[in-house]
Amino acid sequence: MSQQERGEAAVRQLLDAGAPASVPPDLHADAVRRGTRSLRRRTAVRRLLWVLLLAAAVAFAVWASTAQPWVEPPSRTTPPLTRW
Repeated sequence: MSQQERGEAAVRQLLDAGAPASVPPDLHADAVRRGTRSLRRRTAVRRLLWVLLLAAAVAFAVWASTAQPWVEPPSRTTPPLTRW
């Protein structure tokens, strides 16, 4: 008998027992509380990541405006001086 067949047999035995399993009365409230907490945590993390992304974009814009990496730096040597 394979593992899957044994699992199916165990499930059938539980279902054939007749009486449904008892569920704790506070299970729904507990699940709602945990779900709400998880949702709040996920929302806070998402907002934090957006704020970090915005801060990185602002920092890059400030750096680019001050450093101007698109401008060629001035030459450190002078061109040769030739007399006509």
